Amino acid sequence: MLELLGHPVRLRIVHVMRGGRTLTTSQLCARIRDVSKATLYRHIDLLATGGVLEVADERRVRGAVERRYRLRQDRATLDAETIGSLSRDDHRRGFAIAMAALLAEFNAYLDREHADPAADLVGYRQHAVWLSQDELHTLIIELRAAIAPLLANEPAPDRARYLLSPILFPAEEPSADPE
Repeated sequence: MLELLGHPVRLRIVHVMRGGRTLTTSQLCARIRDVSKATLYRHIDLLATGGVLEVADERRVRGAVERRYRLRQDRATLDAETIGSLSRDDHRRGFAIAMAALLAEFNAYLDREHADPAADLVGYRQHAVWLSQDELHTLIIELRAAIAPLLANEPAPDRARYLLSPILFPAEEPSADPE
């Protein structure tokens, strides 16, 4: 699964498909415009073959079969056991892939004709916080509690899809000396 999800284009497809969407390959191409159709078709096929995407329905369109895909949420994430088994190099690769996908998404946003980062409340701040293990666990629980209900939101005319990418790691080792 790590290899399957470990590509920026495939990760972007997964992002677009979240929220219970069922989309055709053409609809995915319209949402990820900065990637060629041939490349998207290849990555959609890989995700479908690997079980991350499944065919929701099919219909005939001008003699061809048009498939609508949906995301299999249970296959689109890595479980705790898999994450625990990753090497440091696996984590480096995974982080680089996530950052490449994030950068591509951000560039695609900025390339839109009406992109307005101030009006859209775009943010990319970093905060350094000092946390004990208990405070860290509390923070993670509270972030999950705030974010999890929103993941079930479905597309609606008054909603825009936002990409939220929490990143959390220790920036330095704990020391006995607080100074």
